[in-house]
Amino acid sequence: QVQLVESGGGLVQPGGSLRLSCAATRSAFTINTMGWYRQGPGKERELVASITRGGITNYADSVKGRFSISRDNAKNMVTLQMNSLKAEDTAVYYCNAGVVLLRDLDEYSYWGQGTQVTVSS
Repeated sequence: QVQLVESGGGLVQPGGSLRLSCAATRSAFTINTMGWYRQGPGKERELVASITRGGITNYADSVKGRFSISRDNAKNMVTLQMNSLKAEDTAVYYCNAGVVLLRDLDEYSYWGQGTQVTVSS
């Protein structure tokens, strides 16, 4: 079983920064696209940013220019640097990864447990 372990959430004032990290644990797999989603109070889960294994990135319009996603393929890790945070960024942030298991070469979608980000003064 692949696990995605997240870290880095917390409380920050508007205009502040946070850095979220997510690492996949287990051997015998390769990871395609990794991404971060979020779900605010009373809202549906939405894509924040994603990055392919080759480094192609995609961002939600609401975070362009403020958030930056990166990954370390050797460590199976993805990071989301969040700057100029706003109150509307408050949400539970989830890491997602498309994992190809060597046992069958099929791709499976895995999710982290979620980490709370609260932007408030």
